[in-house]
Amino acid sequence: MIDTHCHLTFPDFHEPKFPGGVAKVLADAASHGVHGCITISTTSRDCVNALAIAQAHPNVWCTAGVHPLYSDQGPHDWDTLARVAAHPKCVAWGELGLDNHYKEPARDLQHEVLHEQLAFIQRQHAAGLGAPGRTLPIVIHCREAFADLIPILKSTSLDPARFVFHCFTGSPADMRLLLDFGAHVSFTGVATYRNAADVREAIRLVPDDRFMIETDAPFLSPEPHRSQRPCQPWMASVTAANIAALRGVELKQLLKQVDETTFLFFGVRAASA
Repeated sequence: MIDTHCHLTFPDFHEPKFPGGVAKVLADAASHGVHGCITISTTSRDCVNALAIAQAHPNVWCTAGVHPLYSDQGPHDWDTLARVAAHPKCVAWGELGLDNHYKEPARDLQHEVLHEQLAFIQRQHAAGLGAPGRTLPIVIHCREAFADLIPILKSTSLDPARFVFHCFTGSPADMRLLLDFGAHVSFTGVATYRNAADVREAIRLVPDDRFMIETDAPFLSPEPHRSQRPCQPWMASVTAANIAALRGVELKQLLKQVDETTFLFFGVRAASA
């Protein structure tokens, strides 16, 4: 399987904090059957570092986008995002969206950056820019903002099936909004938490071909590793086993389906070691 959403640019995974650095992170992941990672961009500067890591490792890919919680860390260089997105190792835009959980950055600024970023992506798609023959999907950050965000996404020309709402932490009602919109969804270790019954109920609603699995590392280590920081990509295997049990399917069957969904959505498939 592939950890479809982690942050390998974060200092948690680099010397001296993490002995062995990203190479050790990836080796540990492979030993648990997680043979690839998509490292997710948070700013127009971070995406350059994400691409450098992806270029250095065969089974790592990256994205290009501005996270809503980094909306206030401008100026946002859309030309840099476009250059990174044109590289074959860049497999998506994002993560982008809205976050109503925190008071900062201000809602108005989050909305301004979101609208500017969506308009930029639509221009890129309309002009046929980016990597030849590819229209990149979009990784969405949506925390306590489904009713706000989905109408905004609906108002664009972008295909709903090419959005993935990462790190779902909402309710069954939120999941129904997401599924009715037509998007994909991905799950983290939150699915294993004792206080996340709503998330588990929502997971049962998702069709087999509409979800993927991630860590959001270095955050959200799954049970029984919840107290560990950093969360690491290998822990996607723990979340996968929990979701297989929750959905009443064999782990091997779930991994095969998730791998196929990941390939169809992001266009990547990791070769096992």
